[in-house]
Amino acid sequence: MSETTHEAVILGGGLAGLCLALQLRGEFPDMDILVLERNHHPLPAAAHKVGESTVEIGAHYFDHTLGLREHMDTAHIRKFGLRYFFSDGRDDVHNTTELGVSRILPIPSYQIDRGIFENFLGEEARRRGIDFRDGATVKGFTVGEHGATHTVRFIDADGEHTAGARWLLDASGRAALLRRRFELTLDNGHHANAVWFRMGAKLDIDSWTDDADWRGRVSPPERWRSTNHLMGAGYWAWLIPLGSGAHSVGIVTDAAMHPLEGMRDFELALAWLHARQPAMGRAIAAERDSLLDFRFLRDYSHSSKQLFSADRWALTGEAGTFLDPFYSPGSDFIAIANTYIVALIGHDRAGRNIAPYAHFYEKLFFSFYENTLALFRDQYPLFGNAEVLPAKVIWDYAYYWGVLCQLMFQQRLTDLNLLGDMRPELEHAQALNTRMQQLFRQWHAAGGGQSRREMLDQCALTWFAELNASLTDPLDDAGIRTRLRDNVRLLDGIADALTLQAGGADARLRAPLSGQPRPPLFNAAA
Repeated sequence: MSETTHEAVILGGGLAGLCLALQLRGEFPDMDILVLERNHHPLPAAAHKVGESTVEIGAHYFDHTLGLREHMDTAHIRKFGLRYFFSDGRDDVHNTTELGVSRILPIPSYQIDRGIFENFLGEEARRRGIDFRDGATVKGFTVGEHGATHTVRFIDADGEHTAGARWLLDASGRAALLRRRFELTLDNGHHANAVWFRMGAKLDIDSWTDDADWRGRVSPPERWRSTNHLMGAGYWAWLIPLGSGAHSVGIVTDAAMHPLEGMRDFELALAWLHARQPAMGRAIAAERDSLLDFRFLRDYSHSSKQLFSADRWALTGEAGTFLDPFYSPGSDFIAIANTYIVALIGHDRAGRNIAPYAHFYEKLFFSFYENTLALFRDQYPLFGNAEVLPAKVIWDYAYYWGVLCQLMFQQRLTDLNLLGDMRPELEHAQALNTRMQQLFRQWHAAGGGQSRREMLDQCALTWFAELNASLTDPLDDAGIRTRLRDNVRLLDGIADALTLQAGGADARLRAPLSGQPRPPLFNAAA
């Protein structure tokens, strides 16, 4: 049995763990890091893991924080945004309401083949001098208290080992080694289920019709590169292309509205799609012999009582929290948690008392988590509403780009002075988001929202495209404060416009504007 000592031992060498190791190496080149991953590398392409679609924070984290832009551009698919079709029960997707962009927005995001990506991350970790052990199974661990060293026992092809660690970092995914040890799991009130599978074939939504007008609405005419959401009341189904040539397919449902038992194997899921999304079901059935895998998750969303400890342990990724895949925030919150962990280790290395930093960073993380959770919790019933959900999506994007993205892109997640100074504006934005999510529920309850042949082009909203493009603007201390204040004022204006669209100028909802042209928030192209 070998015995070694390390500054950090990371339990889990998947997406969260390997990214954390690379971020630590970039910040502290002399740091001794051991990563333990139970799966053997190389993983197969199209590895069956949650989290293939990225949005702006996660993509920026991979591109810039970790320095992986060349790999992202060459091995994965540049995403054509998030796209939504209100096509429940419809075989003619091209004749339904479509929400999305007609052209690719400036800030990149990607469709990630997790097998290709994690193989690359493992190789890159070793290239950067990180001790990455694949095929290593953790057999037990002790968590030191009051400054004591942590210990981890594991076994790999070379036998049994004991590793001491100043920092114990849990990135073990749903195994959740520390969260389970300390009984930290919290029910966050969002109850949803998911099934997903991979097909070893391209599922090209652009080929589902020969309607030239519909195809020509987007440039280039490649909707298949989007994360395509096919919407219905209480559910959505996804299509995500992978760099290996495979396609990821999933169904996500409100647990009370669409029981998991009706889709918990491939045949049941396919029958469910034939009934709910027949065009999608037909496309999958035509490639059924290429089925690669199938998995389901019951009640996947969760929180944790604690993430960061003054005893020098921390949780990241699904080992700590998981929200919902609807807006693809998984890699965003990996980036946020990892950034706080790296900052905590920096304070520790500088000889500072980390207890207050652990408290403040955890409080900030959970504030971002709860604000984002509000976008999903109790909102699935309105997902099939072709009037309300497009308005909600615009609001949710604006809130995300206007506040959280600004802090990440400007490297201000740990700037406690800025966050203290901006607290009134940030709390106002949070309260505004809470009010808007309630408005969307009430608006949906008022009825309406039938799908019709139209494209709601987000690029037609000049401010929307400009908000996206502005994310990479270099800002100094004064500039980030001005930007956040301006964006909160923008959110106030959007909230007023959406309240008017819902029918109540003073935020008291009346019946929707039935039969009237859409307000100018959207420029719908029939």
